[in-house]
Amino acid sequence: MSEASVISIEDGLTPAAVSKNRVGSMTHLFPRGNLTGSEAIDGLKQAVDEAIEAREIQLIIDMVSVALINSAGLEALFDLSQNLVKNGGWLKVTNAKPLIRDIFRVTGLDQVIDIVNSFNIDKQEVEKPPTKAPESIRMGDLLVSKGLITPEKVEEAIALQKKSRKRLGQIIVSKGWVSEDVFLTTLGEQLGIPYIVMRQGLVDPDVLAMLDLEVSQRLKVVPLFLVHGELSLATSDPQAIVSFREIEERLSCKIRPILTRKSDIAKTLSDVGSDSIYGAEMIEDLDEDFEFIDNALPDDYTGIDEMAAESPVINMVNSIIQRAVHDKVSDIHIEPSQKKCRVRFRIDGLLYEVMTPRMELHPALVSRLKVMANLDIAERRMPQDGRIQVHTQGRSVDLRFSSLPGMHGEKVVLRVLDKNQSILDIDKLGMQDDNVKAYKRLLDRSYGLILVTGPTGSGKTTSLYSAINYLNSLEKNIVTIEDPVEYQLDIVNQNPVRENIGLSFAKMLKHVLRQDPDVVMVGEIRERETAEIAVQAALTGHLVLSTLHTNDSIGAVTRMIDMGVEPYLLSSALIGVVAQRLVRSICPSCKTEYLASPELIEQYGWQDQGKVRLSKGRGCAECYDAGYRGRMGIHEIIETDPDLQRLIIANASRDELTDYLGSHNVRLLFDDGIDRVLEGRTTIEEIWRVVNS
Repeated sequence: MSEASVISIEDGLTPAAVSKNRVGSMTHLFPRGNLTGSEAIDGLKQAVDEAIEAREIQLIIDMVSVALINSAGLEALFDLSQNLVKNGGWLKVTNAKPLIRDIFRVTGLDQVIDIVNSFNIDKQEVEKPPTKAPESIRMGDLLVSKGLITPEKVEEAIALQKKSRKRLGQIIVSKGWVSEDVFLTTLGEQLGIPYIVMRQGLVDPDVLAMLDLEVSQRLKVVPLFLVHGELSLATSDPQAIVSFREIEERLSCKIRPILTRKSDIAKTLSDVGSDSIYGAEMIEDLDEDFEFIDNALPDDYTGIDEMAAESPVINMVNSIIQRAVHDKVSDIHIEPSQKKCRVRFRIDGLLYEVMTPRMELHPALVSRLKVMANLDIAERRMPQDGRIQVHTQGRSVDLRFSSLPGMHGEKVVLRVLDKNQSILDIDKLGMQDDNVKAYKRLLDRSYGLILVTGPTGSGKTTSLYSAINYLNSLEKNIVTIEDPVEYQLDIVNQNPVRENIGLSFAKMLKHVLRQDPDVVMVGEIRERETAEIAVQAALTGHLVLSTLHTNDSIGAVTRMIDMGVEPYLLSSALIGVVAQRLVRSICPSCKTEYLASPELIEQYGWQDQGKVRLSKGRGCAECYDAGYRGRMGIHEIIETDPDLQRLIIANASRDELTDYLGSHNVRLLFDDGIDRVLEGRTTIEEIWRVVNS
């Protein structure tokens, strides 16, 4: 009689527990559920450790209840097997489903852990992996030896290969002599590489997300599992050495090629794109610290689509916002098209597609966001604006909601306003030391007009906020006029513009000047009236800060005059202009150095610097394969002097003002950018893209 001690779920086991049955010298372990979560994996580890401690070192894991396993589970099985071998025992697996057997074969775990036939377990008959064909045999001969093709067909294929330079297998399959499945199976036998048919469960979502979707599509590969630094990689070309090396460099791993059909790879990557670049973990592993802050929403939601109230849609919206905050995204775009919905993140000024939910989910996503923003979900014909506040990762984050009706539905843009990511310190703006000193000199003036210029998204508001923070004190009355107020500052009197009730920049500025201000910040000068009032305020003892949409510093002078400001007034009021751009920084995770070419050295006059080392990013998972992560500012600062005042009064032309910059050695945006290139912080290509765009 065999000794048996069976624990069942009725005896108080948790779903992650492992039941045990002792049969003779062998111990059977029965994991419950999939080996994909830490709880289930840790439960199995604990059961094996307890068995080893009891000197039960001949273990059989019965996987009758296991339908799925991920890379972490595979690593655990490998480690447990090695531990048992060290203790003089062994680990075998039985009742493995076809999917589990394929996963073992894909990762090579079947060469480490035996898969035992449950119906003949006492004889320990093991399912052995297929053996590799002799290396000397050619593909054509192997197909002939299997009776899959005639020698004449092989000779014909070889003749066609010489003419077309296509691969032999490609010709044989295209002619229909052998199916792609049969050919790839035979090729796998010749090379000793497993051939699989891709299907659900044969891909670890966490591993798939490690390689950017665009890279996988470009190289036509699918990352499957990663076990102790070895990546199982589905490919239709097992000899694509260049592609394998690129992936090895990106992920710091060793490649284990797995053969599959091109169509399977394309379909798998397409299916990934139809759900999320992050895979299921984006919803399943949503951090528990995410909380939507309810802003007194109405109780009656009878008009909301039922789908919008369901947990999957709520989780999807929450996970999108949480991931955006984590990745330091500035804007979230949710836009419908004819066949699918698209979610894009703006990171460092550029948009990246991160998710493509099914088109039928789009109305539900929009409705959920409107509920969070306390808007009318039944109104789909008119644009709407609102505000959402969430708490995640230990801080509160505001999102500005904007919807716009289109041909295929409403497009939604969420502006992420994360105060923790804002820079409110002049010394942390990334300015060169000389520019920091010049900026502070301007701010230390008791009155005058300071303009910050640049296109939309160039960091003008951040520079203004840092200036206000620098000036902020109990001895000063600082008033701001903003559209809208983005970040709330202590002591500062901040006032939003309300165009819908006629409270414009100009009207607000008139009233602000009656509030005895020392410093006035005007969010933007858009028209003549605001420009004239700002100049008058600067001339009457106030320090006025504002922004303009111009391409460079000197363009602010001509823009103000074009608006109708009298040149003689502007010459007295304007004390300085700060022009700026934001350029992307090289990603530190994939940063590499190279020597500048002789052409570059000559073009930029670096001959006296010897060998010039420049930097660039290769592209990695940390930077969305862009080679850049984060941004820094480049600046151009003019301090008004008598020469510039005379030019303004004379209403000088653009060429004369440009000559002034050259004669007074003003460091231009491009010059500041090239300094950052030489520091190894960005690239020449990025400077050209930003400054000359």
